[in-house]
Amino acid sequence: MSPQIIFLVHLVLGYVACLLCFSVYVLPRLRSMKRMAAQRVIATVHSFRFFGLVFLLPGVVGRHLPAGFATFAAYGDFATGVLALLALLTVRIRPLFWLFVIAFNLAGTTDILLAYNHAIKFGLPAVAGQLGAAYPIPILYVPMLMLTHFIALYWLVRPRPSAAPVFTGSTADQCRIS
Repeated sequence: MSPQIIFLVHLVLGYVACLLCFSVYVLPRLRSMKRMAAQRVIATVHSFRFFGLVFLLPGVVGRHLPAGFATFAAYGDFATGVLALLALLTVRIRPLFWLFVIAFNLAGTTDILLAYNHAIKFGLPAVAGQLGAAYPIPILYVPMLMLTHFIALYWLVRPRPSAAPVFTGSTADQCRIS
């Protein structure tokens, strides 16, 4: 099997495994949380994206890793990680928190989609071995990142369920029919 086919099989199966794991173990827990708490968990996962700078470290990745892919992926991940950290740091300032949540999810989704585009454009699957120690990032970590972006963005745009009115003692007494 060619390195290109192996990389593509790894990538597809990485998404399948992450989707299964996410849907069984992560998504039910996130659904049980309040909206803000769930977004904080997702921001925490993305706050580690500074690690994408590893694509620029000689010795960790090979010399022949396409620079057009590596540079863009590294800085896109770094920017997304910083935005996620800013979301976490501003959790007590709700408008800023939500601004950074939107920003890191849009930036991160765009980063991943453009990184896939650059990977194809610059022939990364054929030289996937050049990823070296960073090989697990696109195979294991990126699928989980993309799934969490999808869920976070979906939760940001879906209508909020309207709360049912809650009656307290005096209000309930006033509503009572005699």
